[in-house]
Order: sequence, then C-alpha cells, then structure tokens
Amino acid sequence: MLRRLDLRGSTRGADPAVSELPRADYDVAAAAEAVRAICDDVRERGAAAVREASVRFDGVDPGELRVPADQIAAALRALDADVRVALEEAIRRLRRTCAAQRGADVVTEVVPGGSVRQRLVPVRRVGLYVPGGRAPLVSSVLMGAVPVEVAGCASVALASPPLREFGGRPHPTVLAACALLGVDEVYAVGGAQAIAMFAYGAGDCRPVDLVAGPGNVYVVAAKRLLRGRVGIDSEAGPTEIAVLADDAAEASFVAADLVSQAEHGVESAAVLVTDSVTLADAVDAELARQVPAAKHAERIERALTGAQSCTVLVDDLDHGQALLDAYAAEHVSLQTRDAAERSLRLHHAGAIFVGGWSPVSLGDYCAGSNHVLPTGGSARHAAGLSVRTFLRSVQVVTYDRAALAAAAAHVVALADAEDLPAHGAALRTRTGQ
Repeated sequence: MLRRLDLRGSTRGADPAVSELPRADYDVAAAAEAVRAICDDVRERGAAAVREASVRFDGVDPGELRVPADQIAAALRALDADVRVALEEAIRRLRRTCAAQRGADVVTEVVPGGSVRQRLVPVRRVGLYVPGGRAPLVSSVLMGAVPVEVAGCASVALASPPLREFGGRPHPTVLAACALLGVDEVYAVGGAQAIAMFAYGAGDCRPVDLVAGPGNVYVVAAKRLLRGRVGIDSEAGPTEIAVLADDAAEASFVAADLVSQAEHGVESAAVLVTDSVTLADAVDAELARQVPAAKHAERIERALTGAQSCTVLVDDLDHGQALLDAYAAEHVSLQTRDAAERSLRLHHAGAIFVGGWSPVSLGDYCAGSNHVLPTGGSARHAAGLSVRTFLRSVQVVTYDRAALAAAAAHVVALADAEDLPAHGAALRTRTGQ
C-alpha cells in the first residue's frame, strides 16, 4: 500500500539540510487570496458578515453567534459518563505538565544597584479555534484551554463551526468540554470567518490579542492574512507521522500508528523510515489487514497511497535519523532498540514518541503533552502549543544613581559610534559626565 523510496547506497538525503521525504500539496497562499474577501467583509460588517459566511460555507444559520450558557451546561449534563471521566483525566495530566512549564520571573543583578527582571506576563485575551468538520475535535478544546488557564490569561473565547444536525451549534461534546474547563464564551462560528471575528471583533465577541488552535487550509490562510492585526500560534497544516523503525519493531504497532494518523484526512502524511526490508514487508502486510477493517478505510487508504506517504529504505538508522531531522515531522515515532537514546539526538520534531508503548494517539489525547504541533517542516524553528505560547517576556530594568554612573561612559561611547548623540545626552543629563 505504501510506495517505496529506496535511498540505500545513494548520496541522496545525505545533506541534513535537504529533505528527501515527500509532503502534501498544501497551498496556503492561494487559500489566503480566497479568504481575503471574507476577512474584509467581517471587518466592515461584523456579525452579519459572519452569519452570512456560515450560511454559505457551513450550510446553516447559527442565529446568535454566541452559544447560550444554559446550552453549554446542558451539554455537560448529557455527556457520556465514560467520555467525561476520560476528559477529566486528560485535563488532569495536561494541567500537570503545563504547571511545570509555567516558570517564574527571573531577576538578574547585572551590577551592584543594576538589575534586569524578566517578567512572564500572560496574553490578556485569547481566541481558541476548535475544528468541527469531519470529526468533533473535543481534545483540541483541552489542548488550548488548559495552557491558557495555567498561563493566567484574563479572558478566553472559543469558536467551533455550527453544525446543522445540532441546530446550528457546535458539537455537544465540544460544548461539554468547554463546560468542564469553565470556558463560557463560546461562538458557533467556523472557518476563516471565525479568525476574522477574533481579529476584528463581531457581535458579542471583542477582539482578541492572540489566536490559537488547528484548522483547515482556510483557517490557516486567515491566520496568515491577519497576522499582525492579531497574534497567532502557528500555521498548522495536514498531520504528519514519521516512524523510524528497525527489525526489532513490532510491525502491527507501526502499521497501527500510520493508520491512526492517516485517519485525520486524505492529505495526512504517513512515512516509515527503516533499514529493514523485512520490517517494511511486514508493515505492508499489516496495512493490508488493518486498513480494510477501519471505519474510515477509504480516507485512510487515500492518505497512505498519496504522494505524501511512503516507506523509505535507508542504509542504517543514522542515515534515517538524518532524513527525519531534515523532514522535521509533526510526530516522530522511534521504534528502535535504542529509541530512548536516539530521542535525545533528534533535533527537529514537533513531538517524539519513544518506543512501541508510546503511540502517537496517546499524545493526541492523554499523554499530558499537547497535540497542537508544528507541521510542514516548521518544527525546524517552531514548537507546539504550550503555556509559553500564552506568555510574553517583559524586561524590567532598574538602575540606581551609582550603577548608572558606572555605565555612562560605555553608553556614550556606543551612542557616539552609532551617531546617536542624544542617547548619550540622556545619561549625561543625569550623571553630569
């Protein structure tokens, strides 16, 4: 099912700065042109434009954009008991890791009487986007709202698409998760119009300072278009999994991990990198068994047979690791004998899953990690969603008279070197030097 790319005995892929692994065709720039008119309309006409876009693209008029508090509470009361317990446990685990990330202010005494404090200041107002197309991604509520809560942001609004089968409201499980987390400002808005609503404000929704959360190409395009007007977390594209495996890997585990991520959509990338032809053959056999039995078999098969998915044969695991570092996948699964040690040497990945007992789908829900991760190679320079996404570092400089006098000559010399004498004069006025 997976096509093969044989790089054994080849210099291809030897340069760690060049990725030889395929990716889905994902044209954010073209989509940005398509959503520009939507964003402009929301800026000019507000809630009316948002509602009209919902009718056009979601096939439903949500009426009032904000979901009433009693409907959010009712969704939690109706929630399946097992799902509630699972959500509560996922929230508990994520809160623990977020609390460890929160950090504290750091004060450095640079010289006697002169200090610099790095204040960690939460973003004041956040807009969270939760997809609701082919699947109600309730887990994305947790992945956004828990870090916002731990960061200490003063205000959070959440948007998720209106669904015709639920009377123009977001999926009830999404609403129930909002209730569990105390998110009571929820809007039945999806797509580019949701991002524009967050950026410009519309109806009851005031503008936010930062937008976070995954979405389709039109959501990503709107984030790119409105960046600057509003902060964004990232431009998350189609999901990716890259598995590095040797002949000790369990083929059924590898295949199941590839299938689980292919389930997201036909553009999902599933890549196996191995130095073992025997394992590659065994994974193919497992895929032939597992895919037809899956609920979303057609979607999974299209993803696995797409240009973005393949098995890559390499000379050895170091060669394979170099390829993965260049590819910079959203999810990297290491199913090798030395997975723990190798995980410390891999530089570029959104998240790394170590060994056969750490499947990527665990991270999607209940590992305590965040599943909103960099895609499309952006893991070379970007990180996944975390508490730090919602914190700003503000520098607070405090010098007394003596400390300033000791620095004055240095400041004046550097100001003169840059031909900015007024900078130096600001010190001379105080110190008389």
